[in-house]
Amino acid sequence: MNETESLSVSLDLYAAGAFAGYLALIIGIGIYASRFSSRGISEYFIGGRKMNRVVVALSAVVSGRSAWLLLGVTGMAYAQGPSAIWAAVGYIIVELFLFLYYARRLRNFTERYDCITIPDFFAERFGDDNGRLRSTLVLIFLIFMIGYVSAQFVAGGKAFSSGFGFEMHTGILLTAGIVLVYTLVGGFLAVSLSDMIQAVFMIFSLVLLPVIAIIDFGGLPALLQQISAQDVMFVDPFSLSAGAAIGFLGIGLGSPGNPHILARYMSIDDSKQLKAAALIGTGWNVIMAWGAVFIGLAGRAYFPDVSMLPAGDTENLFPVLAQQHLHPVLFGIVLASIFAAIMSTADSQLLVAASSVVRDIYEKILKKGEHVSQNKLVFLSRMVVLFIVIISLLFGFLAEDLVFWLVLFAWAGLGAAIGPTSILALYWRKTTRAGIFAGLFSGTAVTIVWYYIPLLSELMYELIPGFFASLLATWLVSLYTQAPDDTDQTFKAMLD
Repeated sequence: MNETESLSVSLDLYAAGAFAGYLALIIGIGIYASRFSSRGISEYFIGGRKMNRVVVALSAVVSGRSAWLLLGVTGMAYAQGPSAIWAAVGYIIVELFLFLYYARRLRNFTERYDCITIPDFFAERFGDDNGRLRSTLVLIFLIFMIGYVSAQFVAGGKAFSSGFGFEMHTGILLTAGIVLVYTLVGGFLAVSLSDMIQAVFMIFSLVLLPVIAIIDFGGLPALLQQISAQDVMFVDPFSLSAGAAIGFLGIGLGSPGNPHILARYMSIDDSKQLKAAALIGTGWNVIMAWGAVFIGLAGRAYFPDVSMLPAGDTENLFPVLAQQHLHPVLFGIVLASIFAAIMSTADSQLLVAASSVVRDIYEKILKKGEHVSQNKLVFLSRMVVLFIVIISLLFGFLAEDLVFWLVLFAWAGLGAAIGPTSILALYWRKTTRAGIFAGLFSGTAVTIVWYYIPLLSELMYELIPGFFASLLATWLVSLYTQAPDDTDQTFKAMLD
């Protein structure tokens, strides 16, 4: 073996060591949090409503971004230039308003009626005595979250493949195993605490890498000149059609419908702290979004043709660019940031899916009126997490689609079904149970149908028609059906 080959092996070991250090830190947090999370399902699923504003702010934004930001948006910026930033503008604006207004109503109501899950909220708000509303919501969660979690596993496979040279399937298995162990042990407290640390990893990588890559190229003017020579689109943030701009901005409509984000609002210790959380979370969102876009732009300068990337896949840009420009230890940290994005979303979604099955199906429907010990509920929750990981893993092997679009489809389905219905439930007194059913079914159906008809999917992102179909259906049906009798009392609970 010559000197160069020896140095390469040594550098790989440094990167692997840095990555292993990150994993040890995260698993340590899981072990630390395990005692608290094992006390009961309130602690396991929403941290006993004891999370402070910093933890909630960072956990909410990073759990909502996932590998979609680090792999998907960087790849989109590579392919389309700075116009990719519009994919982030929508969710940044919407989540600012969620923190400031929506979240406080949800947090106050769920504390007053001891709601642990989003189906809990709907059931209490609309008197779901027969459990049909709960069951419908759980079914919608599972339909879309299986794909969402699978996308995170596939993203992890890509990171292992491009970073350490693993086979794709091996990388997917390792990712699923890491996420499974961590989520089983720690529960919501571990997930939230690690999200705060993982947010730091993500910011570090999204700021450091583009700065170093641009400096290595000779500065920003030189880089912009190089990519503008390829196509002026790569320096023009407005080089997209009106339909594409609407579609990108419409991504933000998914935020009020994704329960792993809403669970963060429910977990804060004091709803009055949500304004401070809004400031922290929005700042973090903006920095991460611009970092992802500049990585894509730098990648366009270094790799003018997509065939220069591993497997010709734009979603491999982030780890490849990092490997070329960073010290191996820093490269290991970048890989850790990709896994931070993956884990912050996958573990949150697993907890939401498990809570829906155990709390809303098992405890509230199958065992309604019976006492079930908290230890048994936590144990069952962990078993459901294991089952969902296995199903998601199988789906990931069968559908190694682009992470960006698989996540967007799941994001759209949840956003279209849950977003409009939850907004009306929190803000419109005349919303009815029948109206909620209409909104859930129409939002889900329109999203799926729109996605699978090429003519429609090319016209507009399916979340937008799905969202407004759900909003319209909920409103129209509610106008002609009877609202709950205790609406004034429930609305008072939201504002206390």
